[in-house]
Parts: sequence; structure tokens; C-alpha cells
Amino acid sequence: MRRVVGPLRRFAHDEAAGGVVLLLAAVAALVWANSPAAADYEGLWRSSLTLGPVTEDLRHWVNDGLMVLFFFVVGLEIKRELVVGELRDRRAAALPALAALGGVVLPALLFLLVVGGGPEARGWGVPLATDIAFAMGVLALLGSRVPAGVKLFLLSVAIVDDIIAVGIIAVAYTEALDFGWLLAAAGGVAAVAVMRRVGVDSVVAYVPVGLFVWYATLHSGVHATIAGVLLGLMTPARPVRGRAVLDRLQHGLHPITAFVVVPLFALANAGVDLRGGALGEAVGSRLAWAVVLGLLVGKVLGIGGAVWLALRLRVGVLPTGVSPRLVWGAAALAGIGFTVSLFITDLAYADPAPATQAKVGIFAASAVAAALGSALLLGSTRRREPVAGGRRTAGEGADGPPGR
Repeated sequence: MRRVVGPLRRFAHDEAAGGVVLLLAAVAALVWANSPAAADYEGLWRSSLTLGPVTEDLRHWVNDGLMVLFFFVVGLEIKRELVVGELRDRRAAALPALAALGGVVLPALLFLLVVGGGPEARGWGVPLATDIAFAMGVLALLGSRVPAGVKLFLLSVAIVDDIIAVGIIAVAYTEALDFGWLLAAAGGVAAVAVMRRVGVDSVVAYVPVGLFVWYATLHSGVHATIAGVLLGLMTPARPVRGRAVLDRLQHGLHPITAFVVVPLFALANAGVDLRGGALGEAVGSRLAWAVVLGLLVGKVLGIGGAVWLALRLRVGVLPTGVSPRLVWGAAALAGIGFTVSLFITDLAYADPAPATQAKVGIFAASAVAAALGSALLLGSTRRREPVAGGRRTAGEGADGPPGR
């Protein structure tokens, strides 16, 4: 149990603290992009940098390079949860899987219903993702007033959400494929599998192969961050010759991604210039409202409704201490879409105008989702009724024990 719960606690702690740094970076980017030094902001991120055979501007180095580390850590967490974590048990995994599916399908449908067809519809993936760093940050502020089971439930939903988001990025936002480079990337992945098979257990030995897989994926038309996820999924979740390789990698890399990579991504991508009527245009646009409805209404009703239906059909169980009322608060927090939502926005829209409108929708929805989720969670935990021999535990509420 310690081997399973320990990494999960460290992961949640890093996410919560990283959420604060992420918020500060996003605010700094917005202030900088709307200040008299706005030209310096754009000039910085558009400046070119050459490393080896690759020349890109700084924003692309962050989005296509550093973010690979973020997605690698996502792959590690997915692998750990699938092999030794909460998602290993099919009954325990059923509920967060169905909840995540509901929280993906309904936001996409609402988004498409509002924007209709045309180029704007390409952003249907924007309201699907949950920013677990921000969500954990909000839960950290609420502290012990929220049962630990809520964090476990939200983390499990977010992990399944990440699996779906990665698949969407790989399929829906892939450019024209270069099959030569795609085969080269597949060859690099196969080399990693062979190295594992023959017993190579030095992490350093895998670095050059991993860099080659990233480089080949970058040129293949598939987004380069998918290489990070694949390599993370190939990392052994169980100890190898007494060494917990996955836990060591996650323990070493997660603070880097939480406190450096993701805040840098926010600094590079959250700087939306709202001057010159841009904010008014966003407020009056269908695209911004489609994102807001997807993240707020879609996530809440999609996740909460899926859990309600699953419990009615006796498919899966809620974590200990989590009542159905608390699920609605967690579902609202899942509407905090930031990092991956911004990431998909940049993939979906090359034109700055719709990209700005989508980002305004992301900012607005995330702020409301944080406030709504906090209010629902605190309101649910305050509802304690006297029972024979004592009081109801926080989070049990008037609905009775979890799952009833």
C-alpha cells in the first residue's frame, strides 16, 4: 500500500504546488502581453534558437521540445496507475473511466453544437482536457475540509482524461504524415523495447534513443509530444533488479515539469493581447462561449451524469468518503482546462483571432470552474447530520454512504 500511495501523494503534492507557480506564470504572461512591453513579449518568443539540426523559435522549443518531458511524465503516471495503481482493478477503474468518457463526449458535443461547422469546429478538442495542476492547487487550498477520496477520484479521472487527450492529439491534430520519419520513430521505439528485453537498465543509455524518437516524430507529422507519452508507457512500472525505475524517474522529473516546464509553457502561451477590442470580440464570439459551455456545463454534467448512471447500474464504486454530492464538486473542478487546452488551441488554430477567442474562453471557464467546484465541495462537506452513535463523516452528506 505504501508503494502505491506514496508516489500518488508526492504526485498530488507536486501538482498542487505546481498549480500555484502555473497561475503566477499565466498572470505574468497576461500582464506582460498587455503592457507597454508587449512587443518585447512577442519578440522574445518568436526569436530563433538552433540546437543541433533543429531551428525553431522559442515558443516552438517550449511547445514541441520541453513539453515532451511533461507528456513523458504523463505517460509514466498512466503506466503506474494501469499496472500497480488505482486503475489496475477493473472495478475501481470503471467509474473514473466512465466519468472521464462522459467528461469528454459531452463537452465536444456542446462545443460543436455552438460553433457549428467551418474552421472554428477544428477546436472541438479544446474543452476536453482537465488541468490537474490547477485542480490540485484548488483542493490544496481547501485542505482537510475535502476528503482525501475526492483527490483520488479527481486524479483517476484526470489520468483517463489524459489518455483520451493524447489519443485526440495524435489522431485529430496530426498533419500530413511522412511515413519515412514515422517508420524511423517506430524503429526507435522498437530499439527501446529490445534494450528492455536484453536487460539494459541504465537510464542514461536510453536518452540518445529517446532523443532520436523525438526527432523522428517531430518530422513525421505526428506531434512530437506523443513520443514522450510512448516512452513513458514503455517504462517498467515494477522494480527492475531491485530498482524502482519508474518511481525514480517520476520523482526526479515531475518537479522539473511542474515547476519549470509547465510554467514556461504558460508564460509562452497565455500572453493574450486583449487590447484594441480583442476582449470584446471574444466575449461576442461563438467560439469563446463554446469553450466556456464545454468546460463548465459539459464537464459537470458529463462527469456527474456518468457517475450517477454508473452507480445506478452498480458499475464501479466511489472511493471511501466520497458521496455523490462531492462528485459534482469534483466534476466542476475538472472544468479547469488550462495547460492541455491551451496546447490544443495552438494546434487547432493558426490564425491569432480564433486562438485568442478560445484562450479567453479557457481563462473565463477555468476561473468559474475553480470557484464553482470549491463552493460545491465546501457546501457538501458542511452538510453533516447527527446519526446514532455519532455524526456523519465529512463528505458523506445526506445521501448516505458513498455509492448508495
